[in-house]
Amino acid sequence: MSCDYVALASAGIRELQPYQPGKPVEELERELGISGAIKLASNENPLGPSPKVADAVAGAIPELSRYPDGSAFHLKRKLSDFLGVPTNTLTIGNGSNDVLELLARVFLNPSNEAIVSEHSFVVYPLAAKALGAGLKVVPARNYGQDLEATLNTISARTRMVFIANPNNPTGTYVNEASLTDFLDQLRDDVIVVLDEAYFEYVQAEDYPNGIALHERYPNVVVTRTFSKAYGLAALRLGYSVSHPDIADMMNRVRQPFNVNSISLAAALVALDDQDHVKRAVAMNSEGLRFLAKACDDLGLAYIPSVGNFLTIDFGRDAGPIYEALLREGVIVRPIGVYGLPNHLRVTVGTPDENRRFVESARRVLDAPA
Repeated sequence: MSCDYVALASAGIRELQPYQPGKPVEELERELGISGAIKLASNENPLGPSPKVADAVAGAIPELSRYPDGSAFHLKRKLSDFLGVPTNTLTIGNGSNDVLELLARVFLNPSNEAIVSEHSFVVYPLAAKALGAGLKVVPARNYGQDLEATLNTISARTRMVFIANPNNPTGTYVNEASLTDFLDQLRDDVIVVLDEAYFEYVQAEDYPNGIALHERYPNVVVTRTFSKAYGLAALRLGYSVSHPDIADMMNRVRQPFNVNSISLAAALVALDDQDHVKRAVAMNSEGLRFLAKACDDLGLAYIPSVGNFLTIDFGRDAGPIYEALLREGVIVRPIGVYGLPNHLRVTVGTPDENRRFVESARRVLDAPA
């Protein structure tokens, strides 16, 4: 090689490791020569999307030769009515990850910094470091975000704070009183990214609604997704609600046609079918209770979760347990990259999938070391 192309890359990017998605079912079955594997690794909705989505997708197919509506006009109108916010506060993205990167591109650069919590979603440091921004990681409190420590970490260089609420992969959340106290003390030139990807699943009475907070605190940007409770993960569609000036800046750097026509059509129908979302949330609540009780029966500690997953502490390196579960045809998520090498994150599946995980875990744990 005559040129070191790695050396030519931006310094922040050279430090990054690629995001590792959950292992696909097809890959595991091919590797092990098995069939009937289940995937509980990516926090997907086991109920799937609203049945009405299929018709909407089929209806969009004749227009595949046309570019999508780059302004997402109809979806913005529907979200505006559904959320009770003006359309000029909305930014539509190719998944909420896209929106997070847009925010980073607008506000972060080598002269400033972002703050994240220990054990928080890996996309936050990826987005910050790729732009050469500084990054501070605040130690977690009980596996969740310590807002008091976060406030004490803020410096003159701080431009952005990421708060996942609930947090992936721990399932913890910050309550309304703690969050409003934090926001009351924060400078208004620090952008707070309130990532509510799992918002629909939360049943806790003291859980804050970021959309309401955004109206009171203009430096708060709320991001949400259609990938989880709405069951549209394959179509990649997310959005943010922010001050109109922030939304304007984000839309200036947003790629033209960043969301495809099929996603837009599916989201319009999915948003209308709130009964389906309620069914998904009810199934998830029941599944969480089942998994938590199973952990109690197996003598396993876990992090109480308000999301659609449970993070389980196996008390030792979870890597071999993960590998043994793969041989059982059960895919879960190792989370050593989040600083939790003894834990596995298990997505809540269907009742049958949940039972299969528990049965497989029992066999793995009972097997001779």
